[in-house]
Amino acid sequence: MKLDTAQFDMAIVGAGLVGATLALALGQQGHSVALLDGGDLQAGWQAAHIDARVSAITPASRQFLTTLGVWPGIASRRLSPYGRMAVWDGEGTGRIDFSAAEVGCEVLGHIIENGVVRDALLEAIAGCKNVTLMPRARVTALSEAEQQRRCLTLQDGRTLAADLVIGADGARSQIRELAGLGHREYATGQRAVVATVWHERDHEATARQRFMGTGPLAFLPLSIEGRQKTSSIVWSADTVLADELMDMTDDAFIRALGWGFEHQLGRIEGVSQRHDFPLVQRHARRYVDDSVALVGDAAHNIHPLAGQGVNLGLMDAAVLAEELGRAGRRGAPVADVRILSRYARRRRGDNTVMLMTMDAFRIGFGTSWPLVRVLRNQGLTATGRWPWARRLLIEQAMGQRHDLPDSMRAPTV
Repeated sequence: MKLDTAQFDMAIVGAGLVGATLALALGQQGHSVALLDGGDLQAGWQAAHIDARVSAITPASRQFLTTLGVWPGIASRRLSPYGRMAVWDGEGTGRIDFSAAEVGCEVLGHIIENGVVRDALLEAIAGCKNVTLMPRARVTALSEAEQQRRCLTLQDGRTLAADLVIGADGARSQIRELAGLGHREYATGQRAVVATVWHERDHEATARQRFMGTGPLAFLPLSIEGRQKTSSIVWSADTVLADELMDMTDDAFIRALGWGFEHQLGRIEGVSQRHDFPLVQRHARRYVDDSVALVGDAAHNIHPLAGQGVNLGLMDAAVLAEELGRAGRRGAPVADVRILSRYARRRRGDNTVMLMTMDAFRIGFGTSWPLVRVLRNQGLTATGRWPWARRLLIEQAMGQRHDLPDSMRAPTV
């Protein structure tokens, strides 16, 4: 190890929503944390810009961000609460509508632009002396574990050592591959087309999703300057259709979108620039190894049809922070494989179930077999009629889990 190698307790590679949240959580525990990212790490959110990429933040994730002191910064920028959800089969009669009021809550969640969350996180991190930001830092090598430490080599020649290296560097995680943790993946045959749209009718703080044979189309409500006539759309479409949607003029896309959404919010009056990305599901073969752990998309990459991707990642961060906090209070080394294995056991099962469930939904609603269409419509309708099933669905949508970390639990009165 070089004499000028910087020393940290933890090095987190990837400063997206999950990585930045985890860095703040660990920094607040008193650990020295290096947060590395290949891009810039400057706060600079602009109210005039509406980010096409949004996240549906559950109440559980909101509580975690509140615990860390980040939520006020998010609320002071922009967020859009929603209290109702409507899901229906575009090729049948099945439909389910539910609301937060059914379980005595005010909201099911908040639709928030990713740029808003990241900006608030960077602002909070700036006030945490234990977190060192390392922008434009690209990792080229990861050493083998030696005395429960790893060494990272950066593209510009710098090196740093940490007791624990955490890969939060997305679906194509370099840390995952450098550590030899491996992954399984398969292409869904779909691409997600995302944009911001303006429509004739108020969305009434309701998230809506229509399932079609070519993929689901979601309208996620945005509140811009108090007006409720803006939504973020995520159209998960088979590759051929996605290519057609991206090649369309704005007018042609607006017509296709109105038809695809059955004009539920009246006329589509405008659309922002469209973006698209391939939908590939990935799952790491292992979440941890000696002095290495994965969180978020580096560990699991999920179809966006339920809007749970970032929430699963934030739960990874909350559980890992909880386990490392317990280790610290006992005086145990943070790289202890028993500590990391406990984190992996707590998160792998939940993530696996969600991956399998989302894939079953995608396949079930994508088939044209008449029997399957009948069964799925009956299933949607039955779920809407059974109180216990409705409550379970609502609780899942709100991020409630049997093994929720303390930082995600609402305080008791």
